[in-house]
Amino acid sequence: MTDFVLVAGAWLGAWAWDEVADGLRAAGHRAHPLTLSGLAEKQGVPAGQDTHVRDIVDAVERLEARDVVLVGHSYAGIPVGQAAERIGGRLARVVFVDANVPVGGESFLSGWPSDGVRRSIEENGGVWPPPDATEFAGQDLTDERIARILARASPHPGASLTEPAALDRPLAELPATYVKCLLDGEEPLPAAAEALKSERWELVTLDTGHWPMFSRPGELVRVLRESVRTG
Repeated sequence: MTDFVLVAGAWLGAWAWDEVADGLRAAGHRAHPLTLSGLAEKQGVPAGQDTHVRDIVDAVERLEARDVVLVGHSYAGIPVGQAAERIGGRLARVVFVDANVPVGGESFLSGWPSDGVRRSIEENGGVWPPPDATEFAGQDLTDERIARILARASPHPGASLTEPAALDRPLAELPATYVKCLLDGEEPLPAAAEALKSERWELVTLDTGHWPMFSRPGELVRVLRESVRTG
């Protein structure tokens, strides 16, 4: 039995993992969806990058578990990757789901044209507002599913997007699986592609969009279960 700590990306909370968590529990594992500070039911809590890393480390410490798989989707790959090296021997594996991965000294917004996002954060009191439905087009999601996501999405704390990551050792040294969702581009982001050169990293592809916990939850459960066997 493995403990999966599930952390969703920007605008999302623990609720995003409902179907995946149910599938993992049905397979005999323990699933622990986590809402990061400032999001969903934790809206209004001040949060930067270090806050989100601490959220994840604290969640693992409360579990008192030895075989922990940290799962980070999209933005959450950055705090999850940092937390993975901080939980030491408790880590069984880290799984990045179509995610950004941390690079020491760089933020989520580093390395891509982010002026629009930075301006939006400044204009909206320090948060990044959820997008409209067009952001989810072409990502294997029904109109009904998109409407449900947007109904529960919450503004994302801007400081967590602009503050840099801190790593004590190369990310490629960790046992990891990178899940690339092909409708969001066929190639991993450059930092992930570099880490995938490591023998400790595995690449898995899913023929779906950037939010597989909504579009293909059963397939994502299968990948997560197989990551344990790989580890």
